[in-house]
Amino acid sequence: QVQLVESGGGLVQAGGSLRLSCAASGISVRLNVMGWYRQAPGKQRELVASITRIGTTNYVDSVKGRFTISRDNAKNTVYLQMNSLKPEDTAVYYCNAVYTPSDSWGQGTQVTVSS
Repeated sequence: QVQLVESGGGLVQAGGSLRLSCAASGISVRLNVMGWYRQAPGKQRELVASITRIGTTNYVDSVKGRFTISRDNAKNTVYLQMNSLKPEDTAVYYCNAVYTPSDSWGQGTQVTVSS
C-alpha cells in the first residue's frame, strides 16, 4: 500500500505563493501518473495538474500560467508550485498517485487565499 503525505498548505494573501509537496512511502511499485486535485466547499473534486513519470504535464485551464507541477522520481515526491494565488484557489488539495493495479490518495492539505 502506497502512502502519500502532503505538506505546504496554509493561509496566504491574494497574489502570494505556496509550494505543496507530496511524499510517497511504502513503495514497492512504480508510480506512474501523479497529480494534485482540489475540492472547495460545496464543489466536486477537480484535477488541478498531473505529471507522468517522464514529465508530461497537464493543467486545468484556471491555473495555467500560475501553477507548476514537478516530480522527483528518486524521492517519490511530487510538488505543486502555486503563484499569483486567487481567492478562488481556496480548497483542500489532495495528492494522488497511480500505479498498477490501483491508486492512492493523500489526506489533503488546506490552502486558503484571502482577498
